[in-house]
Amino acid sequence: MKKFKTYIYAVIIGCTMGTSCTKDFQEKNANPNAINDVTPDLLMPTIIRSICNEMVNQSWGIGNIVIQHTAKIQFVSEDRYTWGDRSGLFSNMYGNMRDVERLIALGDAKNVPNYKAVGLVLKAWMYSLVTDAYGDVPYSEAMNGVGGILMPKYDSQESIYNGILSDLATANTTFNSGAGTLVGDILFNGDLTKWKKLANSLQLRCLMRISNKRNVAADMQAIIGGANTPVFESNTDNAALTYLTVSPNQFPLHTTRSGSFDEFRLSKTLGDKLLALGDTRIAIFAQKADATGTYVGVPNGLNEVDALAYNGGPNNVSRVGSYFFLDAITETGLKVAKGYIMGYPELQFILAEAVQKGMVNTGNTAQWHYEEGIKSSFSYFQSTMPAGYLTQAGVAFNNTDALTLIGTQKWIALFFGGLEAWFDWRRTNIPALVAGRDNVNNDRIPVRFAYPRSEQTLNPASRTAAVSAQGWSEDTYNQKVWWDE
Repeated sequence: MKKFKTYIYAVIIGCTMGTSCTKDFQEKNANPNAINDVTPDLLMPTIIRSICNEMVNQSWGIGNIVIQHTAKIQFVSEDRYTWGDRSGLFSNMYGNMRDVERLIALGDAKNVPNYKAVGLVLKAWMYSLVTDAYGDVPYSEAMNGVGGILMPKYDSQESIYNGILSDLATANTTFNSGAGTLVGDILFNGDLTKWKKLANSLQLRCLMRISNKRNVAADMQAIIGGANTPVFESNTDNAALTYLTVSPNQFPLHTTRSGSFDEFRLSKTLGDKLLALGDTRIAIFAQKADATGTYVGVPNGLNEVDALAYNGGPNNVSRVGSYFFLDAITETGLKVAKGYIMGYPELQFILAEAVQKGMVNTGNTAQWHYEEGIKSSFSYFQSTMPAGYLTQAGVAFNNTDALTLIGTQKWIALFFGGLEAWFDWRRTNIPALVAGRDNVNNDRIPVRFAYPRSEQTLNPASRTAAVSAQGWSEDTYNQKVWWDE
């Protein structure tokens, strides 16, 4: 102790006898290995990976279940619509939005417009996810904490969509092949044309989403017919993060405990449809039951006892495909487990619907787009389409059932596609899904997430005002958002 006191005293004396303790302090204590200037190329991969991983988790935990692609045989609360606080999407998107806004700002400050354009595309996609899931959400004031706005207002979904469409249009014209390359792009490896195609394809998705509330035909036609508004042309343009076999870019579910993975099984709704059509994608989506060597789905929404005992127990029903678990990171495994943003098959189904409704003229028929969507979906999932698949009953295109056929095939194609299948089903009610037998939501399939409980504490006045502004008496899973009304 005496030596310690002597040392401290010596330091104090040294600081008071002509030698400044603060002189060159910052320079001498700087970490030469630290990153002090955040650059766009450092932000991009982290943002893309984080939000794609979140959508994989959303798809697994709730999206596949509510849309009846999968069902649960244990811990069945999600399948019976006892959802609790679904705040993960809200937290992840707003948490990452800070870095997205920084990416946009850096694009301006450093005169690298391509990073700004990427930021605008990501911002638009992320806000579309949040508003489609919850309804009105913070938008115009959301990222203004530095400016003193700690409890941002909730903007109307209509105004949010106006902002989303504006950002995507701006991004399309901001990309500049002469303004340098994109470094850190783990989605498209710096391909600006693919980013432009994503911006414009997302515009078409968003326009179709709000088409029941607004005449969007002219806006869609302008994109389809525009010389400078390219859209996806094949599966090589897909905006879907391909995962690697090594960290940190691995499929996020590969570390799931096998017991937790086995809680999820093929839904009887999807399984029966695929089996009836002889659809070979079932071999990607599911595994054959251990005991029978056949594909057997489980009805959604069963109670805990009946779900576990269905068809004689777990060995007699199909697990989810191994390509979405352990085989997602093997060198020889099919790379069908991706972080989905949007793909060419989905775009073709959008165009098929738009042409069938007389909204646009693409130069092709609705049937052509429909069949192209099916063929490209089989290709996306690396499955060979059976001979005669397109001409069989239940698939063969006809004008009487066109919209049902398009919607059904789109529903199949969006397996493990985040929350997109649920969003689209809410708009179209195709296919005709029925709430599970033992559901606890009065036989209603939820049509939104309730606002996170944290908002009741952190932003209560704005949340309350948003519920009232949307004409809701309460904040539950059953109130329809603006575009779904």
